[in-house]
Amino acid sequence: MNISFYVLSESKAQDFLGFICQLTQTALNKSSQSVLILVEDETLLSTLDDALWAQEATSFIPHQRLLGAHTEAADPDITDTHKTLAPVLLGSYMPAGFRGIVLNTTVQPVTSVMAAATNAQPTRVLELIKPDPNSVQEGRHKYKVYQQLDYELTHFKV
Repeated sequence: MNISFYVLSESKAQDFLGFICQLTQTALNKSSQSVLILVEDETLLSTLDDALWAQEATSFIPHQRLLGAHTEAADPDITDTHKTLAPVLLGSYMPAGFRGIVLNTTVQPVTSVMAAATNAQPTRVLELIKPDPNSVQEGRHKYKVYQQLDYELTHFKV
């Protein structure tokens, strides 16, 4: 699995929602895979939901919020071809059978979220690191976890 760390400049961190929307649109444009945006904070989830609908004056990023509690009945297994999900999913967990790109805004490495999802195998993970000491420390922890699992690691300063 390829893990890309995006180390945000102060200006990008100040427009965190805008950067997430921009990165999501770029991922959709460059791949035919779904994008899952992992979000722990309910306030961020709601504001991101609104921001994706109004990304540009003439367009939006089609997305769907996963239901709050992760249960078998809450969301469809996305390997079920009878269910159609939006190209972008927002939630605090990874649905069963997810295969696509994960944009992780949580403090945990994606591997801990994957462990709770049946048959989930993301192809790429995008980690966002804000320019504050807590985010940098969390990023270092995630980097070590992924490095121990021998994932391909890249980083970009934006």
